[in-house]
Parts: sequence; C-alpha cells; structure tokens
Amino acid sequence: MREIVTFDAYGTLVDFQLGPTTLKVLADRLDLDGLDVDEFLDDFRVIRFQAVLEPYRPYHEVLHSSLETAMRLHGLEYRASDGDALVEAVPTFGPFPEVPDALRALKSRYEIAIISNTDDELIARNIANIGVEFDHVITAQQAKAYKPDRQTFEHAYRTIGVDPSQVIHTAQGWEYDLIPTRDLGLRRRVWINRYGRPGSTAYQPYDELPDLSGLPALLGC
Repeated sequence: MREIVTFDAYGTLVDFQLGPTTLKVLADRLDLDGLDVDEFLDDFRVIRFQAVLEPYRPYHEVLHSSLETAMRLHGLEYRASDGDALVEAVPTFGPFPEVPDALRALKSRYEIAIISNTDDELIARNIANIGVEFDHVITAQQAKAYKPDRQTFEHAYRTIGVDPSQVIHTAQGWEYDLIPTRDLGLRRRVWINRYGRPGSTAYQPYDELPDLSGLPALLGC
C-alpha cells in the first residue's frame, strides 16, 4: 500500500517570515512609539485567516487586501507597492534548519507531498529553497479553495490518487490544518508545535513535536 506524508508548507517547512518582512516593508511609516506592533501583526494574521474563508481568489490578492485592511484599521497609509513588496518576499523564504534532512530521511519510506494555501508561482521557489524533491505539490490555486476548507484536502487526495486512510498529515497550522483534518479519516496527524501553543483534547488524536527533527523516528524511518 502507498504511504504518503503530506505537509503544510508555510510555518511547517518554510520559515514564513511574514511578520518581520511586513515591518521592514512599512518601516518608513511605522511610528514604533505609537503603534502596538504585536497587535497590528496579530490583526493582520486574523484578517488573512478571515480572507481565506471567503470565495477563492489568488493568494497574492489575499495578501494585498489583508495588508490594506490591517493598515487602515491601525490608521496607516497603504500603498499598492506595500502589497507588491510582501508578495515578492514570500518566494525568498527558506526552510527551517532541520527540514531538508528530515524530508530526505522520510523519502526513504514515504511519498512526500505539500498541501499549501498559496499560488503555484509563489511556492515554486520556496520548494527550490528547501532543496528536496516532492512527489506532489497541491496549492490553493489548483484546488480553488483554501484550508481549512475540506475541498482543499479532498482535491489533494483525488489528485494524488490516495484514500485519506493512507495519508499522514503534518502541519504547524492549528486552525488551517489540525482542526479541519480531524474528521477526514486520515491514517495519522502530526502537529509541529513550533511556538509552544496549547493543543486541545477536542481535536485528538494527534502526535505533537516541536519541529521536524523527530518526525522520521516517529514515523519509523
């Protein structure tokens, strides 16, 4: 029987430095004495999540509109070039240090795949930065839906040609991945809890690791 390990990309495999990059892009307009930076970035994160619950549109548009909404909420001047700069930065993000070796070890036994809330063009360079070949790369652009929508996962399984019972899903994103996959009939789920967040008994069973370094051993590689 085929054995597949699927991964969320941004925040799980790729060090998604969107917060620091946003502050860098907006440096000329941020009054750090008057702005609660943590509140601004948290609002930006929440607005992005709300945006992917709406009817599908490309991820670069989601970034543009979410940034504009967050900035206006905090009284900051938005320029279209701000969104452009953020979109252009996303493909430059590389992997967390342990990721390439962990993926190479997993490939000795499993097919590996990505299921990501992104555009094809954006993630292509992120994958090149990882330096490991994936058997399948599924994006929101292909599924015409974003996680946590079940359509994204179901499209991925149809495309890969597997039953969910053959799939081990590995992700950092709690609301994007762990919550919606509870009832999909997956073989196993692994939460990469990079930020020490509390889990929930309501969404067990799942395994929990602080990063990817322990995943090969957990999965018998």
